[in-house]
Amino acid sequence: MIKIKRVYDKPESSDGARILVDRLWPRGLSKETARIAYWAKDISPSPELRKWYRHDPEKWGEFRKRYHAELDGNPEGITKLRAYTEKEDVTFVYSSKEQKINNAVALKEYMETLDRQRRKKF
Repeated sequence: MIKIKRVYDKPESSDGARILVDRLWPRGLSKETARIAYWAKDISPSPELRKWYRHDPEKWGEFRKRYHAELDGNPEGITKLRAYTEKEDVTFVYSSKEQKINNAVALKEYMETLDRQRRKKF
């Protein structure tokens, strides 16, 4: 199961492995406080995409398409991430103040779509 929460929210045992899905380390947060099991910066949105998007609600649909296309082109990064998601519950943590239209939400959608497609094959 994949959950999502802000990296600034207090870590809980129910989080499972906390995976930071941002390219930049969150401001003012130590590694000890964040309790990150894996920093997946290689699968975070490219700097160009992140700067273009800027959490503009009108760009959300296009952002998701572009980000998913970037993820399609990064099978190695997805394989690394799956090593966590297939063996335990995980929480994708992000630093944005925007809770509903951020890269963690788009990544969770992408991973769940991959899992559904894989299940259909078997």
